[in-house]
Amino acid sequence: MSYERVKEYFEKAGLGQRVMHFEKSSATVEEAAVAVGCEPKQIAKTLSFLLGTQPILIVAAGDAKVDNKKFKASFHQKAKMIPWDAVENCVGHLPGGVCPFVIKQGVAVYLDRSLQRFETVYPAAGDSHSAVKLSIPELELYSGSSGWVDVCTGWGGENAVIWTEE
Repeated sequence: MSYERVKEYFEKAGLGQRVMHFEKSSATVEEAAVAVGCEPKQIAKTLSFLLGTQPILIVAAGDAKVDNKKFKASFHQKAKMIPWDAVENCVGHLPGGVCPFVIKQGVAVYLDRSLQRFETVYPAAGDSHSAVKLSIPELELYSGSSGWVDVCTGWGGENAVIWTEE
């Protein structure tokens, strides 16, 4: 059901042809990269956290890992992932297909700086067998992003070349 809602969302935006559905799983970064045909770091994984009782989503590059110190510096509390069995109720998508589109009202979406080095990324599209091809400006727009954060490590950080639209 989530996939259909995301597909419809992108159809209305004129980007329905960019939504992909696969026979094999794309639930993990590695599986998604194989399904899409890109490098794992180009998969825009969506991670779900609780700030107090409020769910938030952080979209990060496939090779990035959330750094607890950076998370606390940005959000003023320790990173606490939403328990697996509560993710769908909190954000509207099951684990493996969590994406920043067509989510429950009030769930804030943040984009991690690790994504800025790419022109194109591939977030999930609502289920564990899907993805959508988006530019970084499109990801910002269609995710309803609350802004950029720097909460991840392991991807090259300060030495990375950051892509900017010219």
